[in-house]
Amino acid sequence: MPKGKLPKRYNTIVMPLILSLLMTSVVSAISILRAQGLTAPALAMWPSAWALSWAIAFPVLLLVLPVVKRVTAAIVEM
Repeated sequence: MPKGKLPKRYNTIVMPLILSLLMTSVVSAISILRAQGLTAPALAMWPSAWALSWAIAFPVLLLVLPVVKRVTAAIVEM
């Protein structure tokens, strides 16, 4: 194992963690900017909106990822 890297077994947590962080930040930013416009209050509101989105999305992603992998394997030649 290269120095500074987590063992392979952590992939099932790290990948959904990174994916949920990125996706919720983008989606919450788009939602707030669309609803409020590019204003100081909207920008101030974004971190709490993102945190709430992520707190919901990460556990959901952990639950649905195995199903998504099975569906993907049924559709895509591996």
